[in-house]
Amino acid sequence: MKLTLKRIALKPTYTIGKLYIDDNYFCDTLEDTVRDLNKDGKFDNGEKKIKGKTAIPYGTYEITTNVVSSRFKNRVWAKPYGGKIPRLINVPSFDGVLLHPGSSAEDTSGCLLVGKNTIVGRLTDSQKTFHALMQKIKN
Repeated sequence: MKLTLKRIALKPTYTIGKLYIDDNYFCDTLEDTVRDLNKDGKFDNGEKKIKGKTAIPYGTYEITTNVVSSRFKNRVWAKPYGGKIPRLINVPSFDGVLLHPGSSAEDTSGCLLVGKNTIVGRLTDSQKTFHALMQKIKN
C-alpha cells in the first residue's frame, strides 16, 4: 500500500492536502505550516522548524502501525486499534509523526490530520475518515 500526500493549499497558519492510497484519492488532510519551501526534505537556506507549528519536510517515509501512541491510546477513536495508529518513521527533525483525527491546525503538532476539507482551514468527518483509513490499512 502506498500513501501519497499532495499539498494543495499552503497557507500562513495551516496546509491543506489530498491523501491518495495507491494513486486513488482517499481524503483531505490538514497540517501545520509548510516551512520546507524549496521541497528538498530538510530545513536549510533560512528555513526553520518551529516546534508544534511546522509541517513535516517533503519526502518519502515508511509508516508503521506497530507502536502504541502514549498520547492518544485512551482516546475513543484509538481504542479499537489498541492505541496503535499510523506513525511515520525517520522524518528529519521530527519524532512521533502520526496520522490521526482532528479539525484544525491547533489539533496537530507536526502530525497529519485526515478528514474532509468542507470548511476553509478545517476538516470535518475526521474520526469517520480515520476509521476508514484504518480499515484500508488493516486489509
